[in-house]
Amino acid sequence: MKLKSIVAAMLVGQLTLGTAVISQGAWAQSKPEAAEEAVEKGLNKGRMLRDGDFAIELAIFEDGVPPEFRIFATKGGKKIAPQDVEVNVKLTRLGDVIDDINFFTENSYLRGDMEIYEPHSFIVTLTAGHGGKSYSWSYDNFEGRTAISNEMAQVMGIETETAASQVFNETLKVFGELKLAPNAIRHISARYPGEVKKLAAVLGQRVKKGQMLFTIESNESLQTYPVYAPVSGVVTAQDIGVGEQTNGRTLLTITDTSKLIAELGVFPMDKAKVKLGAQVKVFIPGSEQVLRTQLFDALFALNPQQAKIFRAEIDNQSGALSVGQFVSAEISLASYQVPLAVKSSGLQAFRDFTVVYAKVGQEYEVRMLELGREAGPWVEVLGGLPQGTEYVAGNSYLIKADIDKSGASHDH
Repeated sequence: MKLKSIVAAMLVGQLTLGTAVISQGAWAQSKPEAAEEAVEKGLNKGRMLRDGDFAIELAIFEDGVPPEFRIFATKGGKKIAPQDVEVNVKLTRLGDVIDDINFFTENSYLRGDMEIYEPHSFIVTLTAGHGGKSYSWSYDNFEGRTAISNEMAQVMGIETETAASQVFNETLKVFGELKLAPNAIRHISARYPGEVKKLAAVLGQRVKKGQMLFTIESNESLQTYPVYAPVSGVVTAQDIGVGEQTNGRTLLTITDTSKLIAELGVFPMDKAKVKLGAQVKVFIPGSEQVLRTQLFDALFALNPQQAKIFRAEIDNQSGALSVGQFVSAEISLASYQVPLAVKSSGLQAFRDFTVVYAKVGQEYEVRMLELGREAGPWVEVLGGLPQGTEYVAGNSYLIKADIDKSGASHDH
């Protein structure tokens, strides 16, 4: 099913304006699908404009120069010297922007005094004077343009943004694993050999610093003394039972899990970009939580994949994270402002260009872009789009599909 039919059907089911339901009328301004009327071309591949036996060939010349108009005039099939013809061309672009082009004599033709910048989509109005007579022509020369009602655009989910300055935050995506922090483990033993009389903490239990763990009766003095937790944490090993002799061994192991270390692998090609102190966003698989931290050091040795390991501290007071858990992260590399940017989600291919679709009223038209740096969802625009232009940022492929189907072309 054709795109317009699909969307029109959607609109029939969803939108009612007053007492009438919109159907195919929302697309009334789009390009007709019928074959375009044949255009007469001249010897220089330009469009022929005729009035009686007087004729103008209006050609766009772009071989080795920016696109420009050149005019060749004839009367009764015979060439007219360019200095004997006065010509003016006005190009009315979307949004009522008018390019006013005058011409000067060069060789055997008249040459326009300004570049015909992309897109070559406009209403052409040509006036000429020769032999005391005036001539005029006007025609549409649209490309990459379509019209969609605002109601239809809403149903289609077309989203627009305004092209403006943006702060770019360049980041590097990396992967890593959560490890214990340095000095997180404490091995607890008895100061004096003896018998375990009381056990107040067992494997898996969370204890606080200063909490009593167990009591020992000394074999020499027969006095009972307590042993307290030197840190808060989780009992991760237990080799003790009431009535057992301590025998100088480790009785309990406490691991402080209140903070973990994200060890992040950075490959050689990116290593020079990463600096200690850089801000880091850490993402946990299966969770929408974003952990914010910064790099505090880097390990000397490379890992088996030849990556440099940078480390960032992770708050785990909640105990929700586990050692050995895999994570991904974005390391901040640079932050700067660019004069103009658009969302990369709005970019489409058109002929040999990368474009966005500018919105003026209820019409949409391609804008050929010169692009620069990318960061996150944004791409820098170096040329081709004025500041403040409203453009399609979401579902732009629907605009492209409609324009491609129309098959509208322009003179070259």
